[in-house]
Amino acid sequence: MVSDKEILRLRKIALKLRKHIVRMTGLAKSGHPGGSLSAADIVAVLFFHKMRLDPKNPRWAGRDIFILSKGHATPVLYAALAEAGFFPVEELRDFRKLSSHLQGHPDRLMTPGVEMSTGSLGQGLSVANGVALAFKLDRSPRRVYVLIGDGEMQEGQIWEAAMTASHYALDNLTAIVDYNGLQIDGPVNEIKRVEPVADKWRAFGWEVREIDGHNIRQIIQALDWAEGVKGKPAVIIAKTIKGKGVSFMEGKVKFHGVPPSHQEMEEALKELEKREKELENEGI
Repeated sequence: MVSDKEILRLRKIALKLRKHIVRMTGLAKSGHPGGSLSAADIVAVLFFHKMRLDPKNPRWAGRDIFILSKGHATPVLYAALAEAGFFPVEELRDFRKLSSHLQGHPDRLMTPGVEMSTGSLGQGLSVANGVALAFKLDRSPRRVYVLIGDGEMQEGQIWEAAMTASHYALDNLTAIVDYNGLQIDGPVNEIKRVEPVADKWRAFGWEVREIDGHNIRQIIQALDWAEGVKGKPAVIIAKTIKGKGVSFMEGKVKFHGVPPSHQEMEEALKELEKREKELENEGI
């Protein structure tokens, strides 16, 4: 049973991640804020509650593995890595600058804590399969987590990988779908319908759980549930809101790949700071 104190701590961390996302993309005048904001609660729970990590030793042999398959959402990954201590928070201001190690898509050779260079959609789950299978062969307790976009499920490679994971009974693998319903060209189910999502994953041999991807308690419970699944991989379908946390960004397809203007950045940060104060009062 997770305490209310732990839930509040993680909500505060997710809010910090959102502030970083807004500031990073606003200062860079580039990036993908919408799908980073939608994944902030999921990433906060993974990096600050669930996964075994050592920021002082990013290649620690006992660490769990996180793969950001929707590689354009680097702002949320970099924000989490910085807050966890993989590199100084101040370096987030260099996002997307020339010579910075924080480029628009993750590069495992440049950034401490990044496990896979992603950006071409659809590939993350395949690599996660390989890592999970290696852990199985080594009889290692390590686990693999992969975050997939809902529009990314339109890629055929996702379903080849889904079939492979089931075939090899990769019960040390958890996929999480950030189901915010929007992709760069519009609503996911208008571009290419992906429903029925849960039934599809079940048909490919996965255990499935659907949750509110902004409810910290539900995220924790789902990740705990996934650890208990035996003999098959588990997928968590997290219903989220694009741009979550910033009122004028929420549910707006524009902010998939368009950063906030300077004025919008300041407005968003004020809104998030107000929410931060409200959370502090909840802890009194």
